[in-house]
Amino acid sequence: MDWIVILSTTLKAIIGAETVIYGLAAIGVNIHFGYTGLLNFGQAAFMAVAGYGLAVTVTVIGLPFWVGIVVGLAAAVLLALVMGAPTLRLRADYLAIVTIAAAEIIRLIFRSVEYKDVFGGSDGRRGFTDGFYALNPYPQGEYGFNLFNVPLFFNHRVMWLLTVGWILIAISCGIVYLLMKSPWGRVLKAIREDEDAVRSLGKNIFSYKMQSLVLGGVIGSLAGFIYGLYYTSVQPDVFGTETTFFAYTIVILGGAARVFGPVVGSMIFWFLLVLVNGVLSEAVGAGLIPFMSSFQVGAVRYVLVGLGLMLLLIFRPQGIFGDKREIAIDAR
Repeated sequence: MDWIVILSTTLKAIIGAETVIYGLAAIGVNIHFGYTGLLNFGQAAFMAVAGYGLAVTVTVIGLPFWVGIVVGLAAAVLLALVMGAPTLRLRADYLAIVTIAAAEIIRLIFRSVEYKDVFGGSDGRRGFTDGFYALNPYPQGEYGFNLFNVPLFFNHRVMWLLTVGWILIAISCGIVYLLMKSPWGRVLKAIREDEDAVRSLGKNIFSYKMQSLVLGGVIGSLAGFIYGLYYTSVQPDVFGTETTFFAYTIVILGGAARVFGPVVGSMIFWFLLVLVNGVLSEAVGAGLIPFMSSFQVGAVRYVLVGLGLMLLLIFRPQGIFGDKREIAIDAR
């Protein structure tokens, strides 16, 4: 087994693009679920409308890259308003059902043959990243270092993407920290605990929930941008329900209602997935697991990591840095 390759791939995953993408998505979910108590299962939809907003603006309409970013953000805000207006007065479980259905509707619209000329159907859209990489300040080459003879290098394109991605994570965490220390943030947490009590104090519960949905959706939309820029394409099936479930898993893993919980959770989640995948792949290739084929590795890694997460929820349901009181949802 080539442990150098396993360690190199695993350590790069801790700060890699997938960690950034799901970290941003989970920060948005943390605002919804962790701080406000909103069971929004449609976070993938915010990622989708942002990614497609950028892609369609550049490739179909022919406008500049930055206009596409504005369109994507505006689409995320509009989605929050349209999705929140009829749903935010619903009870927690009904809200979850409606938002997951709304996310599926968005995905199927992007996938439909009817709008293939605009959204590209099941193939999606590509060819919209040139404006972003034209801003790359890194000269062509490899960037990184050797950590105890383990190579940790990224090419100039990935390095630029990771730089922007981690800056966005830092800004998002800073915004969340400041807001949650403010009176506005304290109202959100009070709504999570008992919205009837907050309503009795004269607060507009619907308004605060809508603001939370918009803020979390906009931060989640940044994940859609990073995804499209990293893979140089957007495809509808990528933004399925499992994307939202991964984001929730990451939030619970790191600890709900903790500023850095989603970031640490994303790092740990992808560290475990990549490590288990690397070890299993090398073991199967070396003949150490004769009853398993290389095609089964991808599924088995999710089984093993899932079992680990189940044990975490059994023995520490609040996550690594969380508090049990932060995951108690008022479902009235």
